[in-house]
Amino acid sequence: GLLSITKLNSNLVFFIVFSLMIWSCYILAFYMIKFSIFELSYIDSNLIFNINTKHEFEALSFKIFDYQINNNKIYRKYASLILKEKMPKKVTEIPFLPINFFKSEQIITNKLQAQITFKSSGTHGLRSNHHIADLDLYKSSFINNFKNIYGNIENTCIIGLLPSYEENGDSSLIYMVDSLIKMSNEKNSGFYNDNFKKLENIIEENEKKKTKTIIIGVTYALLDFAKNHPMDLKNTIIIETGGMKGKRKELLKEEVHQILCSSFNLKNIHSEYGMTELLSQAYSKKDGIFQTPAWMKVLVRDIYDPLSVKSSKGSGAINIIDLANIYSCSFIATNDTGTLISENSFKLSGRVTNADIRGCNLLLE
Repeated sequence: GLLSITKLNSNLVFFIVFSLMIWSCYILAFYMIKFSIFELSYIDSNLIFNINTKHEFEALSFKIFDYQINNNKIYRKYASLILKEKMPKKVTEIPFLPINFFKSEQIITNKLQAQITFKSSGTHGLRSNHHIADLDLYKSSFINNFKNIYGNIENTCIIGLLPSYEENGDSSLIYMVDSLIKMSNEKNSGFYNDNFKKLENIIEENEKKKTKTIIIGVTYALLDFAKNHPMDLKNTIIIETGGMKGKRKELLKEEVHQILCSSFNLKNIHSEYGMTELLSQAYSKKDGIFQTPAWMKVLVRDIYDPLSVKSSKGSGAINIIDLANIYSCSFIATNDTGTLISENSFKLSGRVTNADIRGCNLLLE
């Protein structure tokens, strides 16, 4: 009898201890979720670069919106003011954070540390800061996109003509071009910012060998090179990234392209549309029509009613959804204006004026 009682007591103790362990696990899991200890695994970044349909894009947009409003205090504060306890039912109803917040606030997911911080050129005053928690996301974004548009990188000579950006040293564009140069197996790939004569010789050598060459350059440097070293190009693509950076008189993009086409006997000049605050880029091959990758979408908003957003054709100020911006903000209201041409294409037309920006900021006061 004593043996039975001892056995019963030991079973009871085991049951109590086991039950307490189970409850402890439940409680621990609850608080880990509540305090976002699992936040890094909440979004599978592989989903971003495997989007095939509009439905997949929108579903992931809402998932990332939910993640960011719960884990990004700046975005939560702004979005809460806009939503007023309602939840968006359409992508166009998701609040878009004004891009100027990147100049005054630290836009990064709670508890995450930046691996690197990219900064804007500061041509127009204060510099934007984009704190990058996952550099691999940025690499995946620009490499996948570049390959989709321009094909194999390894057998392409990648040339950077970005003097003002290199001077800053913390440019996302420099990081991207430097990474593409390192991926190339062509010996002549590299930056040729102040050595136009050597660049001319390299391009002539590549043309003779029929080596595919891509020059990625800031506008004023391309114009300077074109003026002093005109030549006929057949195996070379020129991608201008915009910007006079105060070095020359501002010109319309069409004027820039006309000068470059004439100097290099090219039919078209390509363009890149990107910014410090984004981890994705859009490219234009001709006529100034930019194509976005599957994980990036452009919408337009009414300049005088920033909460009026449309995803169909039309003109206005540009809003961008960049799903690669998981750990900062994927929903950004830029200061650019343009026209939405189709689901994944748009044209730029200019900038929102300071008066218009001030009008938008009244929403926050």
